[in-house]
Amino acid sequence: MKLVTLGAVICFLCTFMASAQEADYVLGTGDTISIRVHGEPDLTFETKIGTNGSILYPFLGEIKVKGRTAADIRWVIVSGLKGDYLVNPEVDVNVTGYRPFFILGEVKEPKDYPYQPGLTLAQAIAVAGGLTERASKNDIELKRKLADGSTQVLSNIDMDEPLQPGDTVTIKQSFF
Repeated sequence: MKLVTLGAVICFLCTFMASAQEADYVLGTGDTISIRVHGEPDLTFETKIGTNGSILYPFLGEIKVKGRTAADIRWVIVSGLKGDYLVNPEVDVNVTGYRPFFILGEVKEPKDYPYQPGLTLAQAIAVAGGLTERASKNDIELKRKLADGSTQVLSNIDMDEPLQPGDTVTIKQSFF
């Protein structure tokens, strides 16, 4: 009985943490979101965010989504539909696919890969087939786009460093 209760608590916490992470997640080009308006199948769909950072939504037109959270988009849609189109719209906006991360340099298969929540540098290297013989385990660079459009560059990062969608990891060459 205690084991079942502990398992339920762990499942709840994992779901809560994933929801909290998604609530703070800033959308960008390449992410896929689903928009669901309860009882309105014509207003419910899934879409990938294009290079202009906007989506076209029925009745509301173009909505800028890049740089916003799913909660922000939900509020925009509820506000836009309420009154003129629906009395009390119930809207859900969820991230269903994240933009890829990139791993370059001294890995066996350098390219872009689908991002999964909770991904660490060590896991990304494993996904890319592992390090080459010439890879440096210390000279690793991470480039990350910030919400304001600037780029943050981190050097000599730890293998347990969590990655984010859109990150670019470069494994440099070792000289020994």
